[in-house]
Amino acid sequence: MMKVHNFSAGPAILPATVMQEAAQGVLDLNHSGLSILEISHRSKDFTAIIEEAEALIRELYRIPDTYAVLFLSGGASTQFFMVPMNILANDETAAYADTGSWSSKAIKEAKAFGTIEVVASSKADNYTYIPKGYSVPEGARYLHITTNNTIFGTQYHALPETDTPLVADMSSDFLSGPIDISKFDVIYAGAQKNLGPAGVTVVILKKDLLNRTGRELPSMLNYQTHVEGASLYNTPPVFPIYVSMLTLRWIKEQGGLQAVKAHNQHKSDLLYQEIDRNPLFRGTARAEDRSQMNVTFLLHDPSREEAFLKLCKSKGISGIKGHRSVGGFRASIYNAMPVESVQVLIDAMQEFAGQS
Repeated sequence: MMKVHNFSAGPAILPATVMQEAAQGVLDLNHSGLSILEISHRSKDFTAIIEEAEALIRELYRIPDTYAVLFLSGGASTQFFMVPMNILANDETAAYADTGSWSSKAIKEAKAFGTIEVVASSKADNYTYIPKGYSVPEGARYLHITTNNTIFGTQYHALPETDTPLVADMSSDFLSGPIDISKFDVIYAGAQKNLGPAGVTVVILKKDLLNRTGRELPSMLNYQTHVEGASLYNTPPVFPIYVSMLTLRWIKEQGGLQAVKAHNQHKSDLLYQEIDRNPLFRGTARAEDRSQMNVTFLLHDPSREEAFLKLCKSKGISGIKGHRSVGGFRASIYNAMPVESVQVLIDAMQEFAGQS
């Protein structure tokens, strides 16, 4: 059977060893005679899993006890409104940088809970770059950024120069390299890129943000509820948390986030070098803002797209078609993507050029 090289943007590739161990856990978790799919979320087995997952995130990102680490449902899209609902009072202003589809959705949701000022946007240029050199209103409660833009292939390689607390949607570059946690008030990320299967969202937030707006909140949408319940107020997404824990173990085994970052840099450098070298292709994002996670590129001759996709399919390359708002191609090369798979894509690009 031909090996499939999974370049899907998400749900995305997971480490092979993680999937093997997760599959065993579905059949028999820790020789308990029970599946991870049927154990109680209050059991000792699952308590150990969720506690290890939190401990590993804290270790990898060096998160102090002044921050809570939560495992929630609803995807990052739920955090678009939970963040302002929980930390932005009605008479306060929050600043947002608009760098793609997901940041624009976050802006829309936040407007129900305070004054939202869009301080920078690359929309006019189809989000091909990360805006820089903008100012944030004095007294803004926070600046919201989307650190990696999955659809448009751009990524922050340096944080904005501001003293305003940052709120970051890190869904598509979470755990792809080290960060300075002290720069952030809130980080949130859907799991289905670098962490685990769809169904769990990680939220990291300063505990002193809790209950500051005076707003009456539904229990399930109140961060305080989940902090007090240690992410177990209701039945959490047990299986995604289990797989996430296994992936966190794997990241630690690779040498931690610095090693993962170096691996990701190597992969993306190889692919961008081929895009820039190959006369048939061109990148869509500005060079200085290119994403290490989602490499977006086009053919100079769009009429040949189907021919290239057909060649890719013959090589076992899956999930390479670009998002409809950008077109062309998108190679998502998250943490678990091996260099060997990136090389298969590069070889296909070179073979396609040789057919011209």
